[in-house]
Amino acid sequence: MQPVTFPPSNLIDLAIQVQQIPAPTFSEGLRAEFVRGLFVNEGIQDISIDATGNVYARLAGKQKKAKPLIVSAHLDTVFPNSINLQAKKEAGKIIAPGIGDNSLGVAALIGILWSLRERKIDLPHDVWFVANVGEEGLGDLCGMRAVVDRFGDDVIGYLVLEGLALGHVYHRAIGVRRYRITARTAGGHSWSDYGQPSAVHELAALITKLTAIRLPREPRTTMNVGTFGGGTGINVLASEAKCDLDLRSEDSQLLENLIHQVEELFRRADRDGVKVLAEIIGQRPAGEIPAAHPLVKLAVNCLHEQGLSAGLTAGSTDANIPLSRGIPAVVMGITSGGGAHTTHEYIDIDPIEKGMKSVIRFVELVGGEKGLGIRD
Repeated sequence: MQPVTFPPSNLIDLAIQVQQIPAPTFSEGLRAEFVRGLFVNEGIQDISIDATGNVYARLAGKQKKAKPLIVSAHLDTVFPNSINLQAKKEAGKIIAPGIGDNSLGVAALIGILWSLRERKIDLPHDVWFVANVGEEGLGDLCGMRAVVDRFGDDVIGYLVLEGLALGHVYHRAIGVRRYRITARTAGGHSWSDYGQPSAVHELAALITKLTAIRLPREPRTTMNVGTFGGGTGINVLASEAKCDLDLRSEDSQLLENLIHQVEELFRRADRDGVKVLAEIIGQRPAGEIPAAHPLVKLAVNCLHEQGLSAGLTAGSTDANIPLSRGIPAVVMGITSGGGAHTTHEYIDIDPIEKGMKSVIRFVELVGGEKGLGIRD
């Protein structure tokens, strides 16, 4: 097999082109069309955009009955359309909102194709490249749910690409439950109706009780109130207030126990004069494959081959969906960087070449019969 060579400059240029197209969750259409055009230019097969907004393209393998590998990267970002997407290069970095999460991951889909084509590598199995929607925020992994519904479990597995995860192999999926909590009262005047319940006060008191719940450090379990709002004026007893609550745990049973405690506090807060509603706005199921699984071992080996460390870890990613359904999946990154989900997000340029070589080798070697499913 020919050695992997990869020019990172072309990939960086493409990543910036992707990054310059706004793609807030639920509004990824323009970026999806751009990626569809990239697949068309590469001349591969079965290019389509599904009803959810995911973009698909198939690189045909030599064996028609072989199970395919699914390689995915999410299209969406956390940034609204109004954000300034200017990109700049500075001291070995590219600084731009969404450049690492996940414009570089999307560009890597095409980068893998470039490398296979340049070296005339014919794989025995099909590779489906998927640029999917709905990974961030309240997308609730809707894109990946549609992808896994389409392919089922008749696959080699999933390789999920993230721009900012180099050196980490995600094989465990953190369970997540999200709520929008609304408190409603009659409201009134802050002076003449003083003593009557205020929705802001009631919701704040509920949050104080929620955050007083003791959470274990191991397995790691977290709670976060990410938004809070309500009321109409400084001298008004608020008639409505809302917040968004995020619960996570590495252990599915611990998450269920926490959910039970939280929902009991919701029930207790609901009383005469105070209505508390809790709407589930997100559920990311947990799952995992063992560290000894062939896909995990292959991912680790491919990183080691490039002289990179490989830390096994857990996260909340698109891999949650296949892992929760017992389908093998790993997440690999393309480079290092920082500032994710901020306007000063950046990627490091130098590690990109090794990151790309590691994921390309994964695609080339996965699915073989020799050595625990790894093809020599």
